[in-house]
Amino acid sequence: MSVSRVVRAGLIGSGIQASLTPAMHMREGAAQGLAYTYDKLDLDLLPDGAAALAPLLRQAEERGLDGLNITHPCKQTVIALLDEVDEDVQALGACNTVVLTSGRRVGRNTDWWGFAESFRRGLPDASLKHVVQMGAGGAGSAVAYALLSLGAGKVEVFDLDPARTRELVDRLASRFGEDRIVVGQDVAAAMAGADGLAQCTAVGMTKYPGTPLDVNLLQSRQWVAEVIYFPLETALLKAARERGCAVLDGGGMAVFQAVRAFDHFTGLTADAERMRAHFGELVAATA
Repeated sequence: MSVSRVVRAGLIGSGIQASLTPAMHMREGAAQGLAYTYDKLDLDLLPDGAAALAPLLRQAEERGLDGLNITHPCKQTVIALLDEVDEDVQALGACNTVVLTSGRRVGRNTDWWGFAESFRRGLPDASLKHVVQMGAGGAGSAVAYALLSLGAGKVEVFDLDPARTRELVDRLASRFGEDRIVVGQDVAAAMAGADGLAQCTAVGMTKYPGTPLDVNLLQSRQWVAEVIYFPLETALLKAARERGCAVLDGGGMAVFQAVRAFDHFTGLTADAERMRAHFGELVAATA
């Protein structure tokens, strides 16, 4: 009897018990004939919290894991613990995927590609001449990078933290051009001329209800894209639909970042549509 190839992965982060990423990886692994395990390494359940990151990386190597996904609050701090990072990690200053291979830790970022792929598929005809983006945190950094990589003419970023906003804009402007990403000043004026809105804050999540801006600023000609997927239909998306906007929920980004990470961990090509279908089942089961 043949033995399935074993693949072992894990997720390091805070408050990750509800994450759907492990289930998506293991289901796709099983579909491809792998003996795939994926552990949740929740910092909230460890006495040292975020300080446990370095020991967890060492333990993962000792246990023979093939890779790790990294989420809040370790996407930046993990970089100093890696042997190599790709150009996306360098540009974003954030790493969400660590491939453990030949005794080396290689950092990659699949978040930005996840959003980009979701956007390409979900809003293929959307104009990117002028985009308003709410949020300059980890998700915001990945989304801005994705939008600019997709050819956005101008991304105007708004965030409650001026220093964080400036840092993001300066970092990406050095790569894409100072005229293509700017710090937003007046959200009402920006929305009046924008083609679309990218929502990258935590506002709209089940534990942070509401909308990140006045929904009366939305116009039917605009598109609205979310990064939140708990719930899939945020208050912002609901309001956008009611106003006739084209919308994109956060599920696609969640799926496609996992699709690319699966590729990195296994060396195989994930079936994206199969993973999307499974994600839909998982979301329905938790609703």
